[in-house]
Amino acid sequence: MARRIATMMIVACSLTSAGARAQEPDRNLTSSPPIDRAAGLSLADAIARAREREPALRAARADVEVARGQRVQSGLRPNPTTTVESRQEPGGTDSLFTVGIEWPLDLFRRGGRIATADRQVEASRWSVADRERLLVADVRTQYGRAAAAAREADLTAELAATVDRQFGLLRARADEGAAARLDADRLEVELRRLQSQRDLATGRAERAVIALKPMLGLEPQEPLQLRDTLEMLVGAPRQTPSTANAEGSLAERPDVQAAARQVAIADARIEQAKREGRLDVSLTAGYMRMDAGFSQLGFSVSGLPERVRGQFNYVSVGAMVMLPVLNRNQGQLAAAQADRSGAEERQRAVRLGAATERAAAMARDTRARQAMSAYGDATRSLARRNLDAVRQTFELGRATMSDVLAEQQRYLEFESSHTATLLEAWEAHVERERASGDSK
Repeated sequence: MARRIATMMIVACSLTSAGARAQEPDRNLTSSPPIDRAAGLSLADAIARAREREPALRAARADVEVARGQRVQSGLRPNPTTTVESRQEPGGTDSLFTVGIEWPLDLFRRGGRIATADRQVEASRWSVADRERLLVADVRTQYGRAAAAAREADLTAELAATVDRQFGLLRARADEGAAARLDADRLEVELRRLQSQRDLATGRAERAVIALKPMLGLEPQEPLQLRDTLEMLVGAPRQTPSTANAEGSLAERPDVQAAARQVAIADARIEQAKREGRLDVSLTAGYMRMDAGFSQLGFSVSGLPERVRGQFNYVSVGAMVMLPVLNRNQGQLAAAQADRSGAEERQRAVRLGAATERAAAMARDTRARQAMSAYGDATRSLARRNLDAVRQTFELGRATMSDVLAEQQRYLEFESSHTATLLEAWEAHVERERASGDSK
């Protein structure tokens, strides 16, 4: 008998502690998702910051400066070379001093180098524009994903808070005998499940924001909150480009332009190889001073004997011609022509890929906007009213807890599907803008 009483006391204590834990306020319910409508970072500000601070884009801009420096270098003419020589007779007095200068004229090569460098500067600029186009699209996509995760976290947190209040009331009623304890236990299980989903959704939102930080040039530990919600992103005014505008934007896409510049670079290199296979001329000039004599003696003007010696000065002017007899740059010319063929094929591949990407993006955006029409405000209000009606019916005793949980799960799935549709619509819009070459 004593053992049975002890067992009953242990079970009662366990139920009491479980009820106390269930009635404790959930401190994590107050954790806000990474959306701050007042002090958060808007999408436009995020794009501007990414253009300014993203490391890869800044490195690409440095490549443009490298190309400009190479352009300056290609326009410089070769430096002259100077030779100085002094000769002395060992054990004697004879000496020879010469100074020479050689100045390459660079008759044909300079124009080819400049043309190639100019094309490389243009190609570098278009490469930066393409990198910026892709970066803007990545920022838009990741911003939308973070907003979608924040919306999911906010939804589950709201449901968890509502169920927590319902559980407190139902537990109190069950303790008073006015409600079935099984319903309270089932609602407690649902509460724990929603709290788990809320924590996971919050974690996904935090990871999405962290993934956005390097695009903005931020360190992982730096704070970042977003301002625009997913509804604001999708609901912003959008313009669908016409077919003519789409074709024009396709031709102006930075990657298509960069591929065209690679063909131009290959043409310039062919011309440069031809120029470097021509003759070239270098001008030469020199001065020589020679002091020489003999051991025999002669007579000076005054009639006195003196050693026979004299000083001689020479000035020379000439030209040195490089004759392209054996090496006419045949190998470099063949390589440049082959590179030109490859660049042309790569240009065709880029244009084909851009056209395919644009067509797929337009189809995706059209279907996503059609799917959005099913999730209007009236439909969302109806889903919310259905949930409220089932809850009220349960409070009146005309529905079971299973009905409430089923309708609540249905509403959660509806909102999750709505979030997925919003995100798909946003990503389809971003893909369409990226395919059209928009980097604003």
